[in-house]
Amino acid sequence: MTSMARVSWSWTSALSGVVPPCISPLDDAGEPDPAATHKLSEHALSGGCTGLFVLGGCGEGPWLTIHQRTQVVKAAREAAAGRAPVLAGCMFPATGPTIEAARAAADAGADALVIGSPYYFAVDGAAQRRHVEAVLHAVDLPVLLYNIPPSTHHILSQDVVSALATEPRVLGIKDSAGDIKAFDAFIRIKHARPDFRVLQGHEGAMGASLLMGGDGLVPGLANVAPALFVELIQAVRQTELDRVKALQEQIDQLGQLHAEDHWLPCLKAACAHIGIGNGRPSLPLQPLTAEACARVARWVDTYGTLRAS
Repeated sequence: MTSMARVSWSWTSALSGVVPPCISPLDDAGEPDPAATHKLSEHALSGGCTGLFVLGGCGEGPWLTIHQRTQVVKAAREAAAGRAPVLAGCMFPATGPTIEAARAAADAGADALVIGSPYYFAVDGAAQRRHVEAVLHAVDLPVLLYNIPPSTHHILSQDVVSALATEPRVLGIKDSAGDIKAFDAFIRIKHARPDFRVLQGHEGAMGASLLMGGDGLVPGLANVAPALFVELIQAVRQTELDRVKALQEQIDQLGQLHAEDHWLPCLKAACAHIGIGNGRPSLPLQPLTAEACARVARWVDTYGTLRAS
């Protein structure tokens, strides 16, 4: 781990909380905006989040250049200042580009990498294992696995994840498949390795996943409303089931902002509404129209803050 500030976290605690998959704010020229990244990081950490996951899907990682990705990692690391880890997504179709991105992220100061299945061409479980193992061999950083079949069109199976979990530098898995049975299978891996962290990335399944024994959450909406998800974890830990249900229902309502257009410009518009970034996504996507931004803003204003118990 590179050192810039005194670290005040452990992996067990950091991955047992809310780790937002941070957007990558861009300026009017389409380049990373470090000041907005600092503002977003502070919003998340002051709201109780325990880590920052940059360059995932919400962070447009596969669409940014190596130079742009490096800027994002550096800005998040500077903003975190040792208070929480910065995890950098390296989600590319093949092992070579993934290793290149992983080395750049390590040089920029990332604390861990987030690695999923190769894609574009079909791959089996053995290829998925070789992919992750090659990254671990190439870069001396821990890895969080990422199961996101809507984007990779491949599933990380329980067998593959169990085999990779025998490597201590594999910290756990973020699962965004939305399959509760598969999520439960990942939880069972902890029977053999209790420090293996299992995090839910599908916002509609967050309350249920925590009640099943999941460790943490990786919600895109935590860019906008981190307190909702921090409170959800607290409600589960205190066995306040009515509160868990109410918070999950509010999260589901807030999530309707994604349906106003393509989900990514919608999320960026929601962040812009609270003063973070300008709402601009990477090309070929475009910012929302003023009318769509107004609709997104109404969802945020109505459902984006904690309500009285």
